[in-house]
Amino acid sequence: MKLKELPIEVEPLAGAMPAFRASVPATGLRELCAQARARKARLVALWGSDETRRGAGYALHLGLALPSGLLWVSVPLARKDPRYPGIADIYPAANRMQRACADLLGVRPDEGADPRKWLRHGAWPGNVFPLRKDFDSGARPAHEPDRYPFVAVAGEGVHEIPVGPVHAGTIEPGHFRFSVVGEKILRLEERLGYTHKGIEKRFESMTLEEGAKLAGRVSGDSTVAYAWAYAMAVEGATGAEPPRRALALRGILLELERIANHLGDLGYLGNDVALSFGFFQFWRLKEELLRTNARLFGHRYLMDAVVPGGVARDLERAEAEGLVQVLEAMRREVATLQSIYDEHAGAQDRFIMTGQVLPELAERMGLNGFAGRASGVKHDLRVDYPIPPYQQLDPLLISHTRGDVSARVSMRFAEVFESMRLIEALVQEVPPGEIRAPIAKARSGACGIGWIEGWRGEVLIALEAEGDRIHRLHPHDPSWQSWPLLEHAVHGNIVPDFPLINKSFNLSYSGQDL
Repeated sequence: MKLKELPIEVEPLAGAMPAFRASVPATGLRELCAQARARKARLVALWGSDETRRGAGYALHLGLALPSGLLWVSVPLARKDPRYPGIADIYPAANRMQRACADLLGVRPDEGADPRKWLRHGAWPGNVFPLRKDFDSGARPAHEPDRYPFVAVAGEGVHEIPVGPVHAGTIEPGHFRFSVVGEKILRLEERLGYTHKGIEKRFESMTLEEGAKLAGRVSGDSTVAYAWAYAMAVEGATGAEPPRRALALRGILLELERIANHLGDLGYLGNDVALSFGFFQFWRLKEELLRTNARLFGHRYLMDAVVPGGVARDLERAEAEGLVQVLEAMRREVATLQSIYDEHAGAQDRFIMTGQVLPELAERMGLNGFAGRASGVKHDLRVDYPIPPYQQLDPLLISHTRGDVSARVSMRFAEVFESMRLIEALVQEVPPGEIRAPIAKARSGACGIGWIEGWRGEVLIALEAEGDRIHRLHPHDPSWQSWPLLEHAVHGNIVPDFPLINKSFNLSYSGQDL
């Protein structure tokens, strides 16, 4: 069949999400991307795979969001010197994804693209590629000097401030190189990927069942979103259909995760403007919610609650009614705290027009999730491509246009209230029945896609299976698209406002340090 948006042959993929797969030659990649961009298609992810054990070479893969669904494009590449025409000038968000592909797999864009490494650092030399099938994971590659070429800013009075990669708090490592005049920020350049957990390689040694646990730990604050995306991909590859009751429970779990993260960050945002009252109140509420999670689902952060085929734990009627009571009380407190934040002159002075990302830049760079919606990018998978249980709920698409810290704070409040509404609606309509369906073996070469609107943005899992084992799996975090926008958001702001701007996004280090 042909897509109505693009003149290419596609094959529909099984699963809950409308998705299609197509193959194009490397010579046609840029034309396809240019046509897709002209039709407002968004780049969701870019990754590579090693197909040499299947008798082929390598492949580049793209996920493109079209009005009709997600298009998974595969580009076969040569076994020797696998190269392709870069697309970062068409989709700027592709820049770091292309560089990561070169570091991990040796699949490189043609000359003219950014040649700098991204994830490699000095942990392995430039001629070693951890994601190739012949890579010896037990070997210890020689280290080499890092010498990362940060972009230097010259001029009278310009100074550099290096921050990280080790920080004062218990967070993951990331380096921020500020170029400043006085306290005004002229440029910020980030450097991530310091831990390199080897997640993508680890998936290749797992069965479909084993992979679920790892998927939920790609980025721990988004464990439900990743686990659901993984389950969706496995279900598509194997033809499994989760019960309706399980889908309703997944919706409850995902919205609980959204509420917990927004509550915690609203507290941190208060703390960053010296409103410590807000910090303590929001973290008290978050702690109450985390304890409720543990009581109802066995884990404070809801890990391992979503599994391929359904969910791991049911919710009894009395428990569901108790959850609604907790949320009703919490809603009243959050509403009071919102009025305090809105009326606090000091907080508003720090929030308004700080860290601004205008809609045009947000759209061009591919910003998604609540930060994108705060900058006028009106995309939410729960609304754009509603899958059960969201098809029955009519979720609201909430957005702003100013794109500053204040808009992102307002988005968080609005999403907390909307998630509470969705949970209460789901509790009233949880269907009876089983909570898990069996998972069969996938046929050789079967693939599946999972695409979920996590609290931070769009989480994607692209899976290729071999029977009950994983041939290749790529987990994609929305932070790939968002980190470059943080660099833009701080331009013209003062250095002391960086923690506030950074926390208003609260991006994942772990989600792209694969």
